[in-house]
Amino acid sequence: MEAWYHYVLLIGMGFVVGFINTVAGGGSLIALPVLIFLGLPPSVANGTNRVAIVIQTALATAGFKSKQVSTFPFNLYLGISGLLGAIIGAYIAVDIHGETFNKILAIVMMLVVFIIVFKPKIRLETLHERITGKYLWIGIISFFFFGIYGGFINAGLGFIMILFLHFVNRMTLVRANATKVAVVFLYTLSALLVFALNDKVNWKIGLILAIGNGSGAWLASRVSVNKGDGFIKSFLVIMVSIMAIKLWFFDL
Repeated sequence: MEAWYHYVLLIGMGFVVGFINTVAGGGSLIALPVLIFLGLPPSVANGTNRVAIVIQTALATAGFKSKQVSTFPFNLYLGISGLLGAIIGAYIAVDIHGETFNKILAIVMMLVVFIIVFKPKIRLETLHERITGKYLWIGIISFFFFGIYGGFINAGLGFIMILFLHFVNRMTLVRANATKVAVVFLYTLSALLVFALNDKVNWKIGLILAIGNGSGAWLASRVSVNKGDGFIKSFLVIMVSIMAIKLWFFDL
């Protein structure tokens, strides 16, 4: 990375990715190809991207909290479970370029669109969160496996976590989003540590990318609270559709 415009590209792309990741998910499907295009080996691109995700989710969590949206300590329980899973996922990370992998993930993304569009309508005024008892344990177990995938590559996982929290734990999309970013922050810390210990992180590029990611995440966290569930639902449908098409027809 020699040219000055590479840094501008990284920050600009990071801003878009940070916004997308915070409101919905799937931003890594944009970030990883750009990092590889800039000359990083895929495994190093995967590790370097985690630097930006840590900063992005930290600022997004702060942004939600500044709007009085927090699900502590529920998000901490899920985050610790995801953190343990992410250590496993980061260690067993494999080739992310397989055509079959891309097509399977594309199908998953389209299923997410189907669920978002055709889901039974939940009336927000009668929505009662289920974050204790058996639902807490269901979340802890599920987020351990989410963490394994998050440690492996993380791309597209935000969609699934938002829907899980919305339908299983009966959270509004805004509160589900706030929970998601806090959980991702925690488990990405462990994944980043694994990548760093294995010399798979370019810290300079990661920190430059983080400038954009963090700015986009801070804005998105505040916008999503102001706009509410309708904004997040529309954004989810658009982004999931785009990512599914990209995965089906193009390599990661």
